[in-house]
Formats: sequence, structure tokens, C-alpha cells
Amino acid sequence: MDFGETAAECAIRECQEETGITAEITGFLGVYSNPNQIVAYTDGEVRQQYENTYVGRPISGEPTITDEADDVAFVAPADLDEYDIHPSMRQQIGDFLSGRYPYLG
Repeated sequence: MDFGETAAECAIRECQEETGITAEITGFLGVYSNPNQIVAYTDGEVRQQYENTYVGRPISGEPTITDEADDVAFVAPADLDEYDIHPSMRQQIGDFLSGRYPYLG
């Protein structure tokens, strides 16, 4: 999150930077935290993080490969099992598809 932006503005910016898609926020999916999910970076930083996850819809742009994403595509829910998806992301997708939100965990 950059100084001077709201959490929703951050989500819109990050979506555009990572996917090439400009999104409009339409709802809030939840706060996702897992004390067992520790992130260790190559620079030595170690932290436990959490995610505020928003629901949105694309309003412009095209899926674009970036420095942060080596592949970008719209995928039908029925095809998700063909992809290697991190368990925390899989939970978020499942919560959205099932309508179980907001999640506060």
C-alpha cells in the first residue's frame, strides 16, 4: 500500500500493475490471515502477512504478463483444478464462488 491511498485504491492499483486489468471494486470478500503462513524473502525479511480481499469487475485493459505475473488469463471456475493455486488463494476463490463472505479470519 502506498502512502496517500486507501485500501481499495491499493487493490485497484495492484490489480492493474499485476494483470493489466483496471478493475472497479464491487464488494469486500474478507480479511484472510493464517498464523502458519510465514513469508521469507530473499533479502532476509520474514513476516506473517494478511490480505484484505476485494470483489471487483474488470472495466478496461487486457490480461498482460508483467514482472509480477508470468501468465495472466480469465479462467472459468470449472477449469480451476487444472492450475497450481496457493491454498490461501484457493480458499478465497472458493468463498467467493460459494457466496460465503465476508470472511473474517
